[in-house]
Amino acid sequence: MHAKNFSKMGTQQVILYGRHAVLSALKNPKRQIIKLMILPENEADIKKECPTAIYQTASKKDLEKILPPAAVHQGFALITKPLEPVFLEDLIEKSRDLEACRILILDQVTDPQNIGAIIRSAAAFDALGVIVQDKNAPFESGAMAKAAAGTMELTPLVRTTNLSRTIETLKKNGFWIVGMDGYATQKIDEIDKSSKLAVIMGSEGSGMRRLIEENCDLTVRLDINKNVESLNVSVAAAIVLYELSKK
Repeated sequence: MHAKNFSKMGTQQVILYGRHAVLSALKNPKRQIIKLMILPENEADIKKECPTAIYQTASKKDLEKILPPAAVHQGFALITKPLEPVFLEDLIEKSRDLEACRILILDQVTDPQNIGAIIRSAAAFDALGVIVQDKNAPFESGAMAKAAAGTMELTPLVRTTNLSRTIETLKKNGFWIVGMDGYATQKIDEIDKSSKLAVIMGSEGSGMRRLIEENCDLTVRLDINKNVESLNVSVAAAIVLYELSKK
């Protein structure tokens, strides 16, 4: 059964900005569009990429009024409803007939730009989705979509109320749980990649929580210079997904 009783379901509308984020949203049939605003010089681009889109031309000042300060909008702003939620059961269903696949789990990663960048890497390396804990993760936003560069329309962000329970459910459905830990003895390129893997990335400061780490089947590390304590979580996620995609 799909658990929909999240503590909050986000806002009723989201303002996306930036060329890639906006054009990808317009091309997604699951998006419920409210209003598209563009600078006049972008009309030809819209007509070429999304010929059926209804838009309103606006001045740079008009766009800046509705967007966050210093937003790099490239002359595109789209008011839309958030994407319909995707649930853990949906990812498990996608994995049913796959011998090998990957899911990312983020434990206490809270920065929307990091999450957006991680979604982009997940899309690039064919991960089934990215899982976050509902109470600790931001909802869909313009900043997240901009960092994802259009890939939020491709790779689902799944919210769950209880990460430990989610991990147990994934185990029961054939996934090995791999925790990223800078102090682990085993390196990520040494593990068997020919199975279903759910990889947990912790926050840069504190890493995985103890109870989450105890639920892992194994912990591994990236083989980086010993003088470098850690990497930004979105950079680390990209490297992890790349390593797991190698044959």
